[in-house]
Amino acid sequence: MTDAVPDLPIDTPAAVRSRILAQARVHLFNHGYTGFTMDALAAELGMSKKTLYVHFRSKDAIIRTAISAFGAGVRAEADTILAQPRLTFCEKLRGFAETMMERLEALRPAIVRDVQRAAPHLYKHMLQVRSENLSHAFGRFIEEGQLAGAVRDDISPVFAGEFYVHAIQGMMNADTMQRLHLTPAETFDRALRVFFGGLLTPTGQKEYEKTFPR
Repeated sequence: MTDAVPDLPIDTPAAVRSRILAQARVHLFNHGYTGFTMDALAAELGMSKKTLYVHFRSKDAIIRTAISAFGAGVRAEADTILAQPRLTFCEKLRGFAETMMERLEALRPAIVRDVQRAAPHLYKHMLQVRSENLSHAFGRFIEEGQLAGAVRDDISPVFAGEFYVHAIQGMMNADTMQRLHLTPAETFDRALRVFFGGLLTPTGQKEYEKTFPR
């Protein structure tokens, strides 16, 4: 769920910002936007509220930056996994899926709904970040699968990536997840299985069934 923090001296401005953003995401996932307070976040970090304001001008600025950092981490993890030459396509896909599920495990539908209702401007930013980074990641995975002969070559990576993003945006709506009794992590996993199930070649399907047991 947490991003790796760069190996920096703990008192540098960059290291302090990284600590704040990492804890801000945990705080948001635990309390939602409504329950997110600068006082509580400062206490969790063991620093003064004044120090928070040195790095971020407001609660919304922290949350917005934390959302952006979360999305950048998704993109970076996809790129890192795809760069592993010893892994098969399906092993890379499973590695990315497991990483995403771990990241989303602590996020509950109620938290998504709270952000959507109490801070629509931040919810809009969340959707934009999700769209940009998932379309990048899945476009690259489709290209990789085609090169490996695991994904059909008549599929446009750009179109398929955009299609997946629009589908997952709808499925990860708080009301939809509540109606289906699913968490964000479970929704992502099921959407991934349905999506790639229709894109694989017979060879890719065999590898997929071995790599993604039901």
